[in-house]
Amino acid sequence: MYRFLIADDHPLFREAMARVLLDAFAGCEVLETADLDSTLALTCAHEDLDLILLDLNMPGMHGLGGLINLRNEAPTIPVVIVSAEQDKQVVLQAITYGAAGFITKSSPRAQMTTAITQVLDGDVYLPADIIRSGVGRPAYTGTATTGLSVALLEALTRKQLQVLERMTKGESNKQIAWHLEIAETTVKAHVSAILRKLNVHNRVQAILSAGEIDFGAYLRR
Repeated sequence: MYRFLIADDHPLFREAMARVLLDAFAGCEVLETADLDSTLALTCAHEDLDLILLDLNMPGMHGLGGLINLRNEAPTIPVVIVSAEQDKQVVLQAITYGAAGFITKSSPRAQMTTAITQVLDGDVYLPADIIRSGVGRPAYTGTATTGLSVALLEALTRKQLQVLERMTKGESNKQIAWHLEIAETTVKAHVSAILRKLNVHNRVQAILSAGEIDFGAYLRR
């Protein structure tokens, strides 16, 4: 049975979020707090929490500073930011500071459930629509269009490019395996190869570095 903590200073949102959790994860326990101090205290008292859903703007948070404090106090409990914020840089900073995911409050219920399930499965959830926003995708011209060099991208096999494209959409290994009709163990092997070839240390770095790639152009080569 999962135990969740919803940390948000808006009672109506806590109620709505609790309903999402109770409907999606039958028998789960949902705890609630309304400020950072009480969140830190409750987290210390319940080290068996499976997930913390954290608002960036509740009292005491001071933006991402509250996330850092919470990660320092409870480094083993995954934290997902649930916020009205939709600025790409804030999302990236939240992941950099240790969040396991970022959900916008305007997300449909099904998307929230998918994101939470993905994090519970050990993956990181990133809102693909935000991560890939802001810059148009230029056509493939033989020169780099991202922080990745063309040489690094061309070192990837076609299947690895397909896996990386799915990663940038925020899909878990299980979802990628289903879409590409391959085994989940095969996806894990491709992910490991992708990280090695792109010279990045983890899945998040790979996703962020590949956020503006025109995969269609590379896959048509």
